[in-house]
Amino acid sequence: MKTSDIIATTGVIILLIAFLLNLTGKLSAQNKLYSLMNFIGAGTCGYASYMISFYPFVVLESIWAFVALISLFRVPRGTSA
Repeated sequence: MKTSDIIATTGVIILLIAFLLNLTGKLSAQNKLYSLMNFIGAGTCGYASYMISFYPFVVLESIWAFVALISLFRVPRGTSA
């Protein structure tokens, strides 16, 4: 198994755990941990895709990671920072 395969597998596992926890109601999509797991998982998958020069997936995962990062710093409506 190549290094890129190990990195990608780790990222996918993180993403799938977050998804499973959300589906089972154990982790809300509004929870910061959910966003953090999405950021780390997508960033890891994006990096692994960059390592193998698969650029469509780099774009997809980079956007996914960016949106997750924004949600980490988002202040819910009706509250103050």
